Amino acid sequence: MLPTRSPRRTHETAEFWDACAQGRLLLPRCDDCHQYIWYPRLFCPHCASSNVRYTEVSGRGSVYSFTIVRKGSGPYKEHAPYVIAYVELAEGPRIMTNVVGMAADDVHVGMAVRVVFEPAGDTDAIPRFTPT
Repeated sequence: MLPTRSPRRTHETAEFWDACAQGRLLLPRCDDCHQYIWYPRLFCPHCASSNVRYTEVSGRGSVYSFTIVRKGSGPYKEHAPYVIAYVELAEGPRIMTNVVGMAADDVHVGMAVRVVFEPAGDTDAIPRFTPT
């Protein structure tokens, strides 16, 4: 498991992080243009609406792009190699994350993945992705 500290909550991201701690993936979605929004915020970057609410998403997607970090530093030094990836969710947004639960060299573009939640700090969790 990769080392992770508790996320920094703001009034815009608190609902997202609270859901992660409960094992649920919520994304903001615009009620006006119906676009999902990544990263969590309370306005729509697509149409500038503030009519946004958090909606639970499937947590399924595919690897859009990735890189393998073969020489980590700091708290990641002992965890290399590990994968940093953009995962394109079934609902559309691409999020930067880690692919876990498999050898780094086996990750490939287009691979189907699903969200898993790994502990972060004492009570929080962070979304990462594993093969389906």
